[in-house]
Amino acid sequence: MKVVCEGIDLSEAVLKVVKACATRTTTPILECIKISAKNDGITLSATDGEISICKKIKAEVYEEGDVCVPGRYFSDFIKKLEGVQITLSADGKKMDIIYADSQTDMQVLSADDFPRIDIDINENSFILKTADLKKFISSTSFCCASDDSRPILKGCQFIIKGNDVSVTSLDGFRLATVNGNVIKSTGDLEIVCPARTLNEIEKMIPDADGETEIFVQRGMIMVSADNTVLTSRLYNGDFIKKENIIPKEFTTVVKVDKASLKASIERASIIVRNDKNSLVIFDIGGDKIEISSNSEIGNVQEPVKADISGKDVRIAMNSKFIIDAVNALNEDNITLSFNSQVQPFICENETVKDRLYLILPVRTANNA
Repeated sequence: MKVVCEGIDLSEAVLKVVKACATRTTTPILECIKISAKNDGITLSATDGEISICKKIKAEVYEEGDVCVPGRYFSDFIKKLEGVQITLSADGKKMDIIYADSQTDMQVLSADDFPRIDIDINENSFILKTADLKKFISSTSFCCASDDSRPILKGCQFIIKGNDVSVTSLDGFRLATVNGNVIKSTGDLEIVCPARTLNEIEKMIPDADGETEIFVQRGMIMVSADNTVLTSRLYNGDFIKKENIIPKEFTTVVKVDKASLKASIERASIIVRNDKNSLVIFDIGGDKIEISSNSEIGNVQEPVKADISGKDVRIAMNSKFIIDAVNALNEDNITLSFNSQVQPFICENETVKDRLYLILPVRTANNA
């Protein structure tokens, strides 16, 4: 293999695909980036067995071929060569990287051992506005579980019925759900996509107005944008039904200015940021929410004006969970709805109810 390409093009491509390289594995080939030179370009590919990313760039190909290079090392090295033209030349045992008046060689592995990446995924599909897809991902993926005790909770559930789409995630302590519309779909569909995959899709698709088509087949998902193709396994299993978790009625409803609430919670959270649960307490009654936190560092107590209807309630919660929920809402005024100090509560926009966040309170000595 021998190719010549621009350093900036190669660097951008490598930085995209290296995210799919395995980091903890006993299979060295999964730590590699495969470079395939053919016709008028090179394709870089990486996979860790769950997610795969392929990116094609233009290059002058003098000798076609395939080779696998250590992903992280190659990525870090090429990142330092964005301003020069690069020649890559491989003989099967090593690859020479020639730039300006310098030359470096790097050990390689045989491309024959690299897993086959299947991009023939087109049985089912749905099309979303790109801006809506980004909103769905950013508004839900942070609520996915991060541990492996229940793998399916590490993903977001997409349910498509007709022109409606609902995206839901939960980690056992909080839940996020966002509703919207699809532009087109091949039919009703339900999938659970890994949060990691969705976050890579969000980075991959452009910020400009447009549409993104997502293909689904045989437990796999595929998205293509800007000469980049991402494929990933989907999670199998029964996802929790949100209808069984979200309360339908509430005894206390609070309408409050989002910015004022957020600022107060953030100040209160500083005092408890090293505590296990980072507890903040809401005392709701009259015309205000009294927000407080207490630790060996000190204590905070602040009133936030609010429009309150229903019973007074005192409730403790993880400060990070409530901050994440408030940040994900996009109206100036938001609504918080409660039933008791030990039952889950929800956060929503005041007007457009397109997203909902449910949070489990934390039991304390005063509300056990």
